[in-house]
Amino acid sequence: MFQKKLVTLLFSISFFIGFTQSVLTDKATISVLTCGPGSELYTTFGHSAFRIHDPKTGFDKVYNYGTFDFNAPNFYLNFAKGKLTYQLSTTRFQYFLAEYRYENRWVKEQVLNLNENEVEQVFNFLENNAKPENKNYQYDFFFDNCSTKIEEVLKKALPNTITFNNNHITSHKTHRDLIADYTKNQKWGKFGIDLALGSVIDKEATKDEYKFLPDYIFKAFENATINTDTTKLPLIKNELTIIDKKPITKAPFSPSFTPLFIFSIISFIILFITYKNYKLKRRTKILDFLILFITGIVGVVVLLLWFATSHTATYKNLNFLWAFAPNLIVAFYIAKNKLKNWLTIYYKVITILLVITIIVWIFKIQVFNIAILPLIISLIIRYLYVIFIGKKMQNS
Repeated sequence: MFQKKLVTLLFSISFFIGFTQSVLTDKATISVLTCGPGSELYTTFGHSAFRIHDPKTGFDKVYNYGTFDFNAPNFYLNFAKGKLTYQLSTTRFQYFLAEYRYENRWVKEQVLNLNENEVEQVFNFLENNAKPENKNYQYDFFFDNCSTKIEEVLKKALPNTITFNNNHITSHKTHRDLIADYTKNQKWGKFGIDLALGSVIDKEATKDEYKFLPDYIFKAFENATINTDTTKLPLIKNELTIIDKKPITKAPFSPSFTPLFIFSIISFIILFITYKNYKLKRRTKILDFLILFITGIVGVVVLLLWFATSHTATYKNLNFLWAFAPNLIVAFYIAKNKLKNWLTIYYKVITILLVITIIVWIFKIQVFNIAILPLIISLIIRYLYVIFIGKKMQNS
């Protein structure tokens, strides 16, 4: 009986020791993976992740803060409200790479200059963070995403150990400028971003705020140092390209129907009808209805994004100046034959708002998408004509 209890005790101790012993050896390394942009809008800005590799045991895992669950309850509603939950997921390195090879996106690796104890600390932090009760976090495109998490994790796992030097950033860009750098070939995506995001992203970004983009995290790590007992060492021990993007032999299809082209056509139609109305001394009621109705809907969406969601970047969106929400209601009054005096006054107000839009744009209080410039000009002319014809009808 005693022997049986002794064997059970020794087995339990050996099991406990084996369970608590780290899966990593002294050969383990931690790397930051930076992935290039893809062709879809959601991949335009690239991606960042951690890799922990132990060649001695074959352990090779990627820790990815850029994942979310489509099947989560109220996913699309939470996405619209700015309450999208992202999570830290893990996968084998070879599976992670397979996706980027398939999408023809480059992947670069920066092996961190960490000692065995520091590797262990970061590994334990990530493993704990990947537990079901810890893996979720509230995503924010500018301030809490897959890229910003990279620096945050190292600062928490290795406090007062790493110094990030941002003197490599010499430009003075706003968040909107930084987005524009990556959306040059995503005209409609850029238009949607400019329409949805407010003047808060037109302030100059601090050097730390550049790091919401993986490319800038990559550069930040190149210039970072790690503090030892005697000196400071470069944080990056080795840097290599794991996947190099293959040249595209056939140019991707790029539709010519850009926002600027479409809105220029719409503006031409508005101006042409206004000219014909002026010559015939009449007013095309359906045109005025459509203008107010559509701009009113856009204005309502802008205000909902501002006041009814938790998106930090949709605040103070001055697109409501040209897309004035009350237009949605007034549209049904403008469709009538007789223009009442208050409608003429209303058109004076929305014309002034259009002029204010241009002033706001000139002084870069908020930078609007270039596609709406011809629209604003045509709307000013149309609104002035409605004021003119309204006064003429009242005097007759």
